Amino acid sequence: MKQTMRLLLVALVAGAVTLGGYKLFVEEANTIAYVQSDENASFIPTSNTKAAAFASGVEFTEAAEKTVNAVVHVKNTTISRQPSNIMEYFYGGGEPRAMLGTGSGVIISPDGYIITNNHVIANASQLEVTLNDNRTYEAELVGTDPKTDIALIRIDAEGDLPFVPFGDSNSVKIGEWVLAVGNPFNLTSTVTAGIVSAKARDLNEFDRNPQSFIQTDAAVNRGNSGGALVNTRGELIGINTAITSETGSYVGYAFAVPSNNARKVIEDIMEYGNVQRGILGISAANVSNPALRQQGINETEGVYVAGIEPGSGADKGGIKEGDIIKKLDGYKIGKFSDLSGYLGAKRPNDVVQVTVLRNGREKVIPVTLIKLETYEMSDIGLEVRNTSQANLQQRNLEYGVEVSRSLTQEMQRYNLVGIIITQINDQPVRDIDDAKRIMNRRDGQDPIKVTFVDQKGEKNSFIFR
Repeated sequence: MKQTMRLLLVALVAGAVTLGGYKLFVEEANTIAYVQSDENASFIPTSNTKAAAFASGVEFTEAAEKTVNAVVHVKNTTISRQPSNIMEYFYGGGEPRAMLGTGSGVIISPDGYIITNNHVIANASQLEVTLNDNRTYEAELVGTDPKTDIALIRIDAEGDLPFVPFGDSNSVKIGEWVLAVGNPFNLTSTVTAGIVSAKARDLNEFDRNPQSFIQTDAAVNRGNSGGALVNTRGELIGINTAITSETGSYVGYAFAVPSNNARKVIEDIMEYGNVQRGILGISAANVSNPALRQQGINETEGVYVAGIEPGSGADKGGIKEGDIIKKLDGYKIGKFSDLSGYLGAKRPNDVVQVTVLRNGREKVIPVTLIKLETYEMSDIGLEVRNTSQANLQQRNLEYGVEVSRSLTQEMQRYNLVGIIITQINDQPVRDIDDAKRIMNRRDGQDPIKVTFVDQKGEKNSFIFR
């Protein structure tokens, strides 16, 4: 009995020591490890956006409060005719049907001006805007620019409206936190967060339409088009425009038109009725082009000047063929989309300080931008521009407009770039204004006769039906 009591006492003492040791060492050690992990960790989980934002001290609520009420829902009603028989299919006609499209817009002034994407309001017969407080207004179209996919509309509301101030998209940095505000999936204003993933993105460098998007990983989906990309101060730095996805939904790649470019477009629309584009007057290529490598160009960043337009700002300023553009007004130019994006916020007659690399040395050259004057004759698939006097004299012509590019694959086959159009429907074409006037006044069903002089100086005519 005594032996049994002795064994029981030893067991109790051993148990107490074990429990005390666990409390003292194991639980205390776990507590210390938890505190160190929480407060002193040198890493942030890549899958936890909220944790990353918290760790970096970023506060989104103020920016969201400033912008959410200034982002609107845009409804576009278009009328289309669906053929119901073979005759209507070939000759047109059919029952008119209303089709609805939706997107987002950003109020940019208290008197109701709203910026959105051109593709959101394209071909609209009626536009309707719903504010975040559910008030609905009919909107009028002020102007559009399909090249940048920017449009300006306006509503007439009672009293001043909340609006988003413009920020400087040139100062945006890669890795900077941003918010995307819009109306995806026909929901009311929705806010998502992300970072700036890249700048000066051109989604298709072969489409002859240089783009310079801000790329972000903030969740952007269908319906976000035309919505706001804002920084943490609530300033507008971009207009959400596109996503790249196999499914058409968010996968982490969204693109926005920089606010400097969008602002310039709408200011031009309001002041001139169209967009005033300023250009250097050069033909150019990225220095990374393999063909330039074969010519001994070893630079990895910059824009190679392949040609100079006579009489242009580049010509008068002293830029030479073979120069490599490294900076514009001090901003680094790594590729052509950097150059086109920066110039997209400039106007004709603006002076740009161009830093070029020539014979191994950098040189700063002030260049006055010239006006890019082009007109798209979509009915025949050609874009024309005003040509130089030297080009006219070379072909013994008094007037004409030059074909700057083909708009369709069919027209690209004929190699018409560089021809000079002298007449349309037997009416003289002295400049692109003449081309606009003739094309706008013609009956849409009539054939189009184009008289031109080709690169060899030979006169020809085409009839487009």
